[in-house]
Amino acid sequence: MLTMFAMLAGAFRVPELRRKLLFTLGLLALFRFGQVLPSPGVDVVAVRECVGAARGGVFDMVQLLSGGAMLRLSVFALGVMPYITASIVMQLSSVMVPKLEALRKEGQSGQARITQYTRYLTVALAVLNATTIVALARAGQLLPGCARPLLRDQSLAAVTVLVLTMVAGTCVVMWIGELITDRGVGNGMSLLMFTQVVAVFPAYMATMFVMSPFAFVVILVSGVFLVAAVVFVEQAQRRVPVQYAKRLVGRRMYGGSGTYIPLKVNQAGIVPVIFATSLLYLPTLAAPMLGEEAGGWIARTLTSGSHPLYMTAYVLLIVAFTYFYVSITVNPAEVADNIRRYGGFVPGIRPGRPTAEYLAYILSRLTAPGAFYLAALALVPLVAFAILRDPGTQQNFPFGGTSVLIMVGVGLDTVKQIEAQVRQRSYEGFLRL
Repeated sequence: MLTMFAMLAGAFRVPELRRKLLFTLGLLALFRFGQVLPSPGVDVVAVRECVGAARGGVFDMVQLLSGGAMLRLSVFALGVMPYITASIVMQLSSVMVPKLEALRKEGQSGQARITQYTRYLTVALAVLNATTIVALARAGQLLPGCARPLLRDQSLAAVTVLVLTMVAGTCVVMWIGELITDRGVGNGMSLLMFTQVVAVFPAYMATMFVMSPFAFVVILVSGVFLVAAVVFVEQAQRRVPVQYAKRLVGRRMYGGSGTYIPLKVNQAGIVPVIFATSLLYLPTLAAPMLGEEAGGWIARTLTSGSHPLYMTAYVLLIVAFTYFYVSITVNPAEVADNIRRYGGFVPGIRPGRPTAEYLAYILSRLTAPGAFYLAALALVPLVAFAILRDPGTQQNFPFGGTSVLIMVGVGLDTVKQIEAQVRQRSYEGFLRL
């Protein structure tokens, strides 16, 4: 911890890096301002009262992933979720669609085209999400149990302005994320998601302390160990050694060096959890439209995180999406072909198809613990509820799998990037030699 603070202090002493950090912090502050700024035509008092009364697994998850903005109908209500969803869809499509796969292999120009397609898809998803949220708010079904109207004016013109405001806010969020990536420090969209999660933490912790000080202390201590465990697993990797043969090019000898392929235990990252959460949220949105019997069953089983069916579906979806995402994003045959093309080989394994089979075997062995690790993180809050036997903490548990993964993953990646830029400008180690 002291080393990290010393590294950050050294980063602020470098003028160029200090400007990048301040630029990033300024854009993050602008992002949070847009998330608390209410959209035109929204009854702020009614929304505040209804959001405070709406508690439960899905509603708390939506509040956590949107930084408390989506259910409050703010300007940046959709946050980064449309862009994240569009990026995941394009990443999956670039593997399955031949045209997009060809663009991905073209290098920087092809990647620029894919980025442009991602922006278009983000706008389309933003229109869809904003229309759905505003329609539910207009019908009084966005927050069940809320008798007060959330919109001051429910005319078509007012609703259209509200939808356009949210879509424009999504475009601004996308622009802010790309600015941070280009001119700031770290990945812009990841930092925005990190900001959303961290922003609601103080309120969750304060509410938990008021409801049960004992539960607050126990969860805080367990949270420290949970974060340490997540850091350990996120850093764990299987290093497959690769040796490159020497090649004579002209009068110079190239190659002969050894390296390794880092295969992480959690190769899928946070994507399976986001997929599973999104799919479990869809029945909740559709429940008011399915009638009293079907809607009531969904509300009893898939809204509360304590129901066995909800837990089972959550775990199965995470495990299934982990295997699916890893299988289409990591191609052992392509990796083996690239190794052979540059004159490399895995010691003890023949190049070509045997190498691809070996990498696929290792990847399958790593995906299993990675999938169950994500599922275990998702079950941490439910286990905590059972141990503490305090229903009040069920609605305010901040150390869920999604939040911890986002905080730890983005935090580690950002700190590594800052450390790398500090080392680029520091030559003390070479001077001491």
